[in-house]
Amino acid sequence: MDMFDLTGTVALVTGGNGGIGLGMAEGLAGAGAAVAIWGTNPDKNAAAVERLRALGVDAEAFVCDVGDEVQVLEAFGATVDRFGKVDACFANAGVGTRGTRFEEMTLDEWKAILRVNLDGAFLTLREAVRHLRSREAPGSLAVTSSIASVFGMPRGEHYAATKAGVSSMIRALAVEYGRYGIRANAILPGWIETAMTAPMQGNERFMAAATARIPLGRWGRPEDFAGIAVYLASDASRYHTGDTIVVDGGYRVF
Repeated sequence: MDMFDLTGTVALVTGGNGGIGLGMAEGLAGAGAAVAIWGTNPDKNAAAVERLRALGVDAEAFVCDVGDEVQVLEAFGATVDRFGKVDACFANAGVGTRGTRFEEMTLDEWKAILRVNLDGAFLTLREAVRHLRSREAPGSLAVTSSIASVFGMPRGEHYAATKAGVSSMIRALAVEYGRYGIRANAILPGWIETAMTAPMQGNERFMAAATARIPLGRWGRPEDFAGIAVYLASDASRYHTGDTIVVDGGYRVF
């Protein structure tokens, strides 16, 4: 299956030190890609790099808050200095909601979610596009959206707005940069077992109700995103762009 072989390519995964991002990073590394991860926690970054290097590939982590433009510029520059290039960029870093009622939500709460989930994706993908265009190289852009972008999410209006926003942004990028061989797709996870969803996992009533709507009968796990990451970074997806790819165990259709 040579079309899935990522040997000689470099992938960047923001928020790659845990959860879905680490699941993606491990999949990419397993397919032979060198992997750069960005995260704000140095200890988690180091642990993730150790796991990736154990798979026999080159890996490095960079401390970066994707909502800070200066940090994104510096981290992208450091990534290119370290690896020489970036071929696939996964804008995955994000934060979740605290479950605040909409009428009680403050502007600061609203902006805090947009700063990371929407502004962070914009800044990351903008630098990836600039880099690919400067090299006159094709490449793959991907963003982690959510099924919250297509379902109503009570007490998460700000989160849902960011995820709908990045899905729309990725479609626009697919149209604008397709002529240069740059593909752009969004990944929409469903209910996934991560630190972000830990509070919900502790609610037995909610878990039972949510799981009952998943045809595959379980919540997703980070490793369930290894395959889609490899596909999007590889030649196997060379004619696939502008899409929103749902990975939710069938939740959306039941």
